[in-house]
Amino acid sequence: MTTETARPEHTTYVHGYSDSEARRLGDQADTLVGLLHADTAYPAGSRVLEAGCGVGAQTVHLLAASPGVLLTATDLSADSLAQARARVAAQAPAADVVWHHGDLHRLPFPDGAFDHVFLCFVLEHLPDPAAGLAALRRVLRPGGTITVIEGDHGSAFFHPETPAARRTVDHLVRLQADGGGDGLLGRRLHPLLTAAGFTGVAVRPRTVYADGGRPALAEGFTLRTFVAMVEAVRAEALAAGLTTPEDFDRGIADLRRTAGPDGTFHYTFFKAVAVNP
Repeated sequence: MTTETARPEHTTYVHGYSDSEARRLGDQADTLVGLLHADTAYPAGSRVLEAGCGVGAQTVHLLAASPGVLLTATDLSADSLAQARARVAAQAPAADVVWHHGDLHRLPFPDGAFDHVFLCFVLEHLPDPAAGLAALRRVLRPGGTITVIEGDHGSAFFHPETPAARRTVDHLVRLQADGGGDGLLGRRLHPLLTAAGFTGVAVRPRTVYADGGRPALAEGFTLRTFVAMVEAVRAEALAAGLTTPEDFDRGIADLRRTAGPDGTFHYTFFKAVAVNP
């Protein structure tokens, strides 16, 4: 749900780079910090690489959980990197961060330069995620760990479910696939990491479930994260001839109903930790 800009190794970032997308990424990270980051902490002095840091929405939470780390944050989008620097300066001014503008496939760091690698919502946007993992493994020292978090839009189910709502979610998956990405990548983490040569691969699902008894989660995740993400591809879906304005808007309206007092919404993220042997 965030990552790098398009290059030969990359898709076009399906969610775009608008101010509203930056806010959505922040809302997503803040809402899910306990779910996604509670068990990620690195010792002080560790050399940590965050690959595809985007606007820094995850970066500030990494720094909060691991004071004293030596963090290098890299992204292919200069605009996103500038936003990440500003976010960290405001929220973690004492943090030791090196910022790198560049492609994760061509990182200018020596072999084994980092003790840990972290990436969140990045592989889903790469046409060849295995190549991305291989490039990251090169800069990870033997015995170092990689942590990967990805979503899987196929895990979204909700009530009330309507054909219009389901089709609208499917348009996002289709657009991402047409651009070379994979909005269903979460289910592939174990085989991808294993094929890239990592060992001790452990994947754990992290489920978000919101209903009428959890209005803050319905607002923060269902509406401001998931529905906002789907709604942002309206223009692309229409341009691709996937839908009509009326059908798309009906689907969004139906998705919004799932955040109401009588609605429910479920989504699964997948978090993997593995070792470079």
